[in-house]
Amino acid sequence: MDLPYNLLQLVVDGVAIALAARLSSGSRLLLALLSLALVSALLIWLLQSGAFHLFRLWAYAVFLHAPLVLLGIAGVRWARSKRTAVVCAAAAIGLLAVAGDAFLVEPSRLEVTRLRFTSDKLTAPLRIAVVADLQTDRIGSYERRALSRVMEAEPDLILMPGDYIHEPDPRRREELAGELRALLREVGFRAPLGVFATRGNVEDNVWPRLFRDLPVRPVLVTTGYDVGEIRLTALGLFDSFDTTLEVPASDRFHVVVGHAPDFALGRVQADLLIAGHTHGGQVRLPFLGPPITFSRVPRAWAAGATGLPGGGALIVSRGIGMERGRAPRLRFLCRPELVIVDVEPGPQGRDR
Repeated sequence: MDLPYNLLQLVVDGVAIALAARLSSGSRLLLALLSLALVSALLIWLLQSGAFHLFRLWAYAVFLHAPLVLLGIAGVRWARSKRTAVVCAAAAIGLLAVAGDAFLVEPSRLEVTRLRFTSDKLTAPLRIAVVADLQTDRIGSYERRALSRVMEAEPDLILMPGDYIHEPDPRRREELAGELRALLREVGFRAPLGVFATRGNVEDNVWPRLFRDLPVRPVLVTTGYDVGEIRLTALGLFDSFDTTLEVPASDRFHVVVGHAPDFALGRVQADLLIAGHTHGGQVRLPFLGPPITFSRVPRAWAAGATGLPGGGALIVSRGIGMERGRAPRLRFLCRPELVIVDVEPGPQGRDR
């Protein structure tokens, strides 16, 4: 419904600019524009086909139609009120600048975040790469660069908390799976202690085939592994969303990984809890943080490292990719992220 919405919204835009040209009273113009904004909101509500499509239509309204109307008002009001025209033009330029960053710059500005911890349960340094939410519908240079950065870090262990390919068409998804397998082989995607992949919520039921003939272990249900000096608990998809989940402690350095971070609200006794899913909110507002995280954990936990009340630390990656499908493809103040975690022998804690 994108085309019908945009065509109808262009009519509303034209009415707004025409009223700006005819109405001499600023208060009457403001009232008329507010009324048209309600019409726009009603159009979005009537034509949306789900939550992500709703966000997509709002993105059109904010980053396409609002600048168009503001520039139109600036043009028709210039002779009558230069101050109003300048304010409208500046607002339009500001929105276009935000759009340029959110749609064209940030989605491909991968950030490598390095976190350091110490633990008296280890006798040798440990490096973990968290490769979360690749969530792509196109295997290209960005994906190649991101996966190459993983291997450049020389991790001992690679954890992949789900959401690999976001493509509803089965035939196209199978093509992308083949392309991703080829890319993983090309970059030599492996680690001495292993690569473990859990299921995300965009995977289909045959998702383990994605890693066929690769040194990657897909985890279908919650399973524990002894890996070197580590106890690794890899969670099934539904367990990762379980806020009452119980995972017992281990004498080893204990790492629990799952797609969503909701399990951190349960009784999970581990040194590190690792997740993705939230994309850090994908959009973060200054001073407010992410408006939406699609997780039950506090918004402050939706990205980065958080010390938990019961001990241990939760690490939530902002993810390498972003929401696809009918969602707007943008990131704002929330760059994609590859997380590298270094754990050194020593007194338990985080090296800030």
